Amino acid sequence: MTDLSDLPPAWSGRRALAWPGVPLLVALALWVYAVRHTDVSRLDDYGLVSALHPAFWAGLAVLTTGFWFTVRDARRSGAWSAAYVLGLLVMERATQAVLYPTPLYAWAWKHEAVVDHLLTAGGLQSADQVGDMAVYDQWPGFFAAQAALQRLLGVDSTAMYMAWWPLVSSLMLLLPLLLIYRTFTEDRRLIWTAVWLFYVANWVGQDYFSPQSMAYALHVGVLAVVLRRFGRSAVRRGQPRQAVWTVVITVMIVAIVISHQLTPGMLVVCLLALCLSRRYRDWVPVVTTVVIFLAWCLTAALPFLSAAMPDMIRSIGDVGANVETGYGATPTGTGAIATSWAARLLSGSVLLLAAVGVWRQRVLRHRARPLLLVAAAPLPMFAASSYGSEMIFRVLLFMLPGAAFFAAAALLPKVRTLAADAAAREAGNRKATDNPARARRWGIGTWVPLAALLGTTLAFVPAYSGKDRINYFPPQEVALVRQLFDQAPDGSLVVAANRNYPDAYADYWSVDHYWFLDDGRSHVDKIVKSPAATLARDMAGVERPARAYFLLTQGQLANSEMNGQLDQAQLERIQKSVAASPRFRLVAENSAGWLYVLKQAEGAER
Repeated sequence: MTDLSDLPPAWSGRRALAWPGVPLLVALALWVYAVRHTDVSRLDDYGLVSALHPAFWAGLAVLTTGFWFTVRDARRSGAWSAAYVLGLLVMERATQAVLYPTPLYAWAWKHEAVVDHLLTAGGLQSADQVGDMAVYDQWPGFFAAQAALQRLLGVDSTAMYMAWWPLVSSLMLLLPLLLIYRTFTEDRRLIWTAVWLFYVANWVGQDYFSPQSMAYALHVGVLAVVLRRFGRSAVRRGQPRQAVWTVVITVMIVAIVISHQLTPGMLVVCLLALCLSRRYRDWVPVVTTVVIFLAWCLTAALPFLSAAMPDMIRSIGDVGANVETGYGATPTGTGAIATSWAARLLSGSVLLLAAVGVWRQRVLRHRARPLLLVAAAPLPMFAASSYGSEMIFRVLLFMLPGAAFFAAAALLPKVRTLAADAAAREAGNRKATDNPARARRWGIGTWVPLAALLGTTLAFVPAYSGKDRINYFPPQEVALVRQLFDQAPDGSLVVAANRNYPDAYADYWSVDHYWFLDDGRSHVDKIVKSPAATLARDMAGVERPARAYFLLTQGQLANSEMNGQLDQAQLERIQKSVAASPRFRLVAENSAGWLYVLKQAEGAER
């Protein structure tokens, strides 16, 4: 057990009990005012950062300051700290759902299409039937659960609620995080500060409507159970109870394995790291995970792994290539670069604070060593795979539970064991036990940590929402794309610059897609040089009654420009060339984009 109770409360009596509610209510009132006066119709390269009303930033600052002065009082009820964390989640994860009339993220729309396909097809399908999308049928856990939820709620599609999924998936993490941190300390300040830092450092964006979000929550849940129930002291309490917890983690592991490709591997390395600690040298969790993981890979997931294995083997050990972003994923423009650096500085700051916490908190280095091992365990995954140029972000995500705990320890006074406190009192060491309250509360130990906490909390917004110009699709864009798929016959071809538009995978089991920016640079250059002629040749060969469509939307333009693919002038050249070509006919247009059809396909139909 550890203790940080050398900070006395500022006040006593009724005011001391009630005052935390004042900044909390003020912060939420400012948030409500801000979302009512924020216009997202014209986002620039800074995304939501520049669009937000100034009241939002004031509310976030008030919330953070109120949390700090509330949480650092060890004798105050933890309910206030919990209330502040919930307020933080509302401001962090609910703002976009309230502001935007349509769900964010092209990948979320893609997952909505997978759920729709599962309900339509009535079962899983192979690569011969749905091509590359068969990978989702080989890891169907999340999608099957969402299909069941959709039917239970009686909604037409998951798009009805997926905008709120970031808030839901973040709330799913709260209980396992509390269980993990309570395993190593009973000090509420350390626990809730660690939770706060976890949420503000979790900018990676894997909390959206995705298998990763659910698998990650289950991953943290498995770690919570293992850390609390599979240590040596827990094992000694009896095998029957241990068998129950083995069943519990087995159910969670199965759900992880059938839902996501990467998370089981991360779970294995974390559980192996725990085995390095004598307190957790229990091989049941890691063996259970490996057996279930291998069983799934050698059966249901074998078709995908057989095709992907050569590339996976080549990437092992190539750390440089595994962390490289590559063409089409390089931030371009002042806003994109600034928000990218905000994300890097946020992660770097939390990791630096974690290193400081490990260095200065000697007690925690011993007491929470298993959590330190869990934080370091994902690092070798850099050498395993690039994971579509996302491995660096996934490693950061899986390091966070441990890193946030030690980062919080860096912001709080030095931890002492209760035995050391008692010995100090008996020895009359007033320096260790009776520090003056005012000097403690209003000195450098108060304001410097507050500045660090405030800086990381404010940095979350550009890190998390700085690319909303890419991720947000206005209702006009949704309407244009749906008009396309409402009229496209089976076997049609949809050509677009990239896949960053809503419903990009709608009807993927009956409509083909071609995103020309996925091609080699030489072919992209041909399209830029002679857009209409090159695209017409690429789109030829579609047999009646199918048609070939060319779609260019606001989301594609933003993604291409901000990620260093084609700039605005090049994209405008392509659109104007297609518009002027006699081989294309305009089907529909609005403020969010254009839809053309290749006349050859239309002529062949007559």
